[in-house]
Amino acid sequence: MRILFVVYDNGSYDHHFPMGLGAIGGVLKKEGHEIEVWSQDMHHWPDDYLRIFLDENKFDVVVVSLIAGYYQYKKVLALSRAINSSKNRPTYIMGGYGPTPEPKYFLDKTECDIICLGEGEITAVKLMDALENKTPLEDVPGVAWKDIQGNLQQTERAPQVEDLDSLPLYPYELFPMHYYRMVQLPRAQSTDFCLPMMSARGCTFVCTFCYRMDPGYRKRDPKALLDEIEFLQKEYGITRITFQDDLLMSSVEHTYEVCNEFIKRNIPVTWDCNGRLNYCSPDLLRLMKQAGCVFINYGIESMDQKVLNEMKKGLSPKMVLKGIEDTLDVGISPGFNFIFGSLHDTKETLKKSVDFLLKYDDFSQKRTIRPVTPYPGSPLYFTAIEMGLLDKDNPCEDFYERKHLNSEFISANFTDLTDEEFYECLNWANKKLMKNYYDVQKHNTLEQIEYLYKTKDVSFRGFRRYGGGSIARGQETKVPEKEVNWEGSQVNDANRFSNHQGGQTRKIDGVERYIPKEPIFEEDGRANLFNISRKTQAPSRVFQ
Repeated sequence: MRILFVVYDNGSYDHHFPMGLGAIGGVLKKEGHEIEVWSQDMHHWPDDYLRIFLDENKFDVVVVSLIAGYYQYKKVLALSRAINSSKNRPTYIMGGYGPTPEPKYFLDKTECDIICLGEGEITAVKLMDALENKTPLEDVPGVAWKDIQGNLQQTERAPQVEDLDSLPLYPYELFPMHYYRMVQLPRAQSTDFCLPMMSARGCTFVCTFCYRMDPGYRKRDPKALLDEIEFLQKEYGITRITFQDDLLMSSVEHTYEVCNEFIKRNIPVTWDCNGRLNYCSPDLLRLMKQAGCVFINYGIESMDQKVLNEMKKGLSPKMVLKGIEDTLDVGISPGFNFIFGSLHDTKETLKKSVDFLLKYDDFSQKRTIRPVTPYPGSPLYFTAIEMGLLDKDNPCEDFYERKHLNSEFISANFTDLTDEEFYECLNWANKKLMKNYYDVQKHNTLEQIEYLYKTKDVSFRGFRRYGGGSIARGQETKVPEKEVNWEGSQVNDANRFSNHQGGQTRKIDGVERYIPKEPIFEEDGRANLFNISRKTQAPSRVFQ
């Protein structure tokens, strides 16, 4: 069959490789299906261009995959209008964590033909076989559709793939890899080529706000994983991997095995992952650092024990503090994720989160605090229905059409605060965090100017080269042997890909949460502006 994958535009300059479509593409290609990709994300085409493309090209099936979110919802409605108005309209299939919890609503709203529920590899193969041979959908596991009377029909989910290494590689050659490898990541060098991967699937925790509730935890063999990374490095020049597992650190054993395989291979690739502070230990973190890990994204959510218990996070503030300090001390940047608006949240609990961020943020990312969102499928979604915060008769419609209109706004207020008081809290918190962030940018930029004209350092590549001074503590900056200016965008991708940079590495110890001092000149004559003790706390004059 001839199948079109639609990759929608998030409105961003760069986009992550669409791993869901990659996974489905791998098994369908193996079955002999012909796949083409419509890359709206790269080209930023208007939505109606999809109608024109379908009018001019004949496909048997068109596939759209999406996660839950207000932007994604609006986008899929617009793309659905384009698909449905095409004179060559193919069979329209939708999948992903967005439509899976509420298939009837998405079938009605988008007028798609079939929704694949949950993990898609087994379902996709059997569904395409059924469509090609015109056999009943009732024989396909994990699909939902409407019968001729408009009633919802649904089959039981397909079994999960237990042996992830039995799955074929993504058909990378079908996607614009030269575009996807340009995605920017925390602690990535300006010359890095980056790509997401999965080392495992599933999560052993049951956080109340999470809508990705697939049971169990399944991991890839580290050897097979590193084989693929070596392939990506050789074939596409990838130098940075971002592991998009729900939690790579769900298994300490798996994390150790992956790290040891990285060290054994000694390939020029750094990486980041989603982590769990429950599993942080100095020994594990040191091994991760040795293996090339430069950033760990932590879901902390709150610094109040009562709120954490309500979320079923399995964390304590003491555990958070120890894990973050250990992470910083080994030279890995932590990512901080906080939300506000859970049961038991107050102005005081929000202040705990803000105080923590002001003290420990190393500014690898710009961070704000958003309201908690009861996404369909999450335990919190059903709590919102029970509390009358979502319409019990049409909760999904109420969520997407009236409540979840923007991630910065309240979808459901679980607190005792009024909506106005809630927004006053977020206004105060995010102003404080952003003032802190930009105060640091200003400070670092002024330090760079001082450094430049005091040292006459000819290796300095311009202020834009360093993004206004937001170099994270411990970040390595490479001084090339040749004068290559990456700050401008005039160097095209092919030249950048073929240009292998050598040269010395200089370690910069950032000032973001520490007291600034006078530059200390090193043996080579360069000034180390950031030679500051890790344990020193930031002065209040900068952070208030």
